[in-house]
Amino acid sequence: MRNLKPDAVGLGLRRALLSPLQSAPTAETERDFDFLECAPENWIGIGGRFGEALRDLSSRHPLVCHGLSLSLGGTEPLDETFLARVRRFLDEHRVACYSEHLSYCSDDGHLYDLLPIPFTQEAVHHVAARIRRTQDIVGRRIAVENASYYAAPHQEMSEVEFTRAILAEADCDLLLDVNNVYVNSINHRYDAREFIQAMPHERIAYIHVAGHYDEADDLKVDTHGAPVKNEVWSLLGDAYRMFGARPTLLERDFNFPPYEELVDELRIVRRVLSESSQAATSEAAASPARRVRA
Repeated sequence: MRNLKPDAVGLGLRRALLSPLQSAPTAETERDFDFLECAPENWIGIGGRFGEALRDLSSRHPLVCHGLSLSLGGTEPLDETFLARVRRFLDEHRVACYSEHLSYCSDDGHLYDLLPIPFTQEAVHHVAARIRRTQDIVGRRIAVENASYYAAPHQEMSEVEFTRAILAEADCDLLLDVNNVYVNSINHRYDAREFIQAMPHERIAYIHVAGHYDEADDLKVDTHGAPVKNEVWSLLGDAYRMFGARPTLLERDFNFPPYEELVDELRIVRRVLSESSQAATSEAAASPARRVRA
């Protein structure tokens, strides 16, 4: 298992990007990215040139996995046969972290969408039990991602309370998607920075950052098909200042620009991290003076 450094910056492993990813420099002072992320569903059992490309990339770069189909919030039994295959895949590629969405996506068949879970205590117990069972089968702690949602089926607690309760009862980690926080904060009218501040910082395994679509001033759609917007870069910087560096993954699932444009966004991640670290250091250095003057 290869652990990621807190300041590691990663990119999604997509087949459309295989050629530039394989050609990317690997020297520490020259590399474009520090790790890659893939969905195990898209790669388990794949042979031929794609399977060979995956083995080549995972031998040269740390790999994390972000699942698409586990349906942690669903009512159908967990696919334990699939999870056993996931465990073999994680072991084979020495995967640093396995994450899934805090949502559901199946009901007597896959629905091909990530649907919201009711924010209830009953749902907390249900989802936490499924996460614990998943961790038992894959033999490691997993992370769950705060999901974007556009309708709330039932809320007897806030999204913050629900997320914190899941993390505590399941004893799992958090994949903090900063873009999802921003999108939800606009669509459901809450303070994005207060949401991030309320998360248990010690459980944040890594971060996602992505682009979204502005449907209207009060409606944002999480797409992963556009550049990251300035508001999300700003929120990412706030997150770093709150809890320090964490490995950060740039998500892009379609509308792929030239590879160099993605590298430019990775450079922005590194710059935001550097500037946030410098700001935190300056604030820490200034705080004793403020206390003396007080």
